[in-house]
Amino acid sequence: MAPDEVPGKRGHTTGDFALSETQLANRNSGQPLEMLRHALTPVGLHYLLIHFDIPYVESAEAWRLDVSGLVERPLNLTIADLKALPQRTLRVTLECAGNGRAVSTPRWQSMPWEHGAVGTAEWTGTPLRYVLEKAGVSSKAVEIAFLGADRGFDSNVEHDYGRSLVPAQAMHEDVLLVWAMNGMPLAPQHGFPLRLVVPGWYGMASVKWLNRIEVLDCKFDGYQQVRTYIFRKDADDPGIPVTRMRVKSLMVPPGIPHWFGRARVVDAGPVTLTGRAWSGGGVGISKVEVGIDGQWQAATLDERAGPYAWTGWRTTWNATPGEHELMCRATDQDGNTQPLEQAWDYAGFGNNAVHRMAVTVRARS
Repeated sequence: MAPDEVPGKRGHTTGDFALSETQLANRNSGQPLEMLRHALTPVGLHYLLIHFDIPYVESAEAWRLDVSGLVERPLNLTIADLKALPQRTLRVTLECAGNGRAVSTPRWQSMPWEHGAVGTAEWTGTPLRYVLEKAGVSSKAVEIAFLGADRGFDSNVEHDYGRSLVPAQAMHEDVLLVWAMNGMPLAPQHGFPLRLVVPGWYGMASVKWLNRIEVLDCKFDGYQQVRTYIFRKDADDPGIPVTRMRVKSLMVPPGIPHWFGRARVVDAGPVTLTGRAWSGGGVGISKVEVGIDGQWQAATLDERAGPYAWTGWRTTWNATPGEHELMCRATDQDGNTQPLEQAWDYAGFGNNAVHRMAVTVRARS
């Protein structure tokens, strides 16, 4: 086994992708960028990042959610118990924190996302706060941990996938315990029968196959909380935890593709360019600009479908024969704008550089 394929021996690399990286790419999937035309991502095309194995769940009826720790009333809830509580449906854009890692140089060996690790769905469930209020969270609580049924190793550390929120974050009315996606029961790969959805945050916070909530009197020290999902400049940097999504936009590839390499070909003349833009924490998009060979023009924004959903945009390009580079960049309502070049991150997290696309325009015959 090659050094870059030994468990726990990952590092940075350049050049071709290792077998371990392509194995991850074959297990996980991004959204094809042409599907950005859909305001609501079809379930089967929403991006997936599954760290370990998909747990086998025989039935939703047998599933239990345990709530324990610093609570007045420990709970053991069925899906029916959760459905008896008040319900909400929210349209939420989720993006993997590692989206764009594959274009880093050198890159951290992990899931080699290029652009497609994003999707928008309508999630139905009960606000988490109703369960926490039912349990009676102690005023001494420091963090609340959420653990799934998926278990495995990362860097030779065995653990259940788990993340945590501080009580104030967990009690936000928009944090949901979800059992349905786009009006249907969760698919196995999306966390059937129960998952957490934390709107406005990168996807790592939205724990799938959720079966335990633990209220703690200390900070949660789970691997996925303290060993990864941290913005770092180098291995010794204590870093900043990854939380809210950064402002970002993507373009629907215009024209038609080559099978190998996906290069784009467009006929000369007026071309409608479209895409989606989003930001984190419920912050809206104020503008999207489209670059044609370095010259920027404003795009028209669609009406937003909710505080956590992406915004559609469109503009017209008068395409002339030759080779061209297209770009798109978004600015959110807090004034944050996508950078032209990716900011370096040790593990390739949070890449929100402008989306660039090479296009060949052919003369109409």
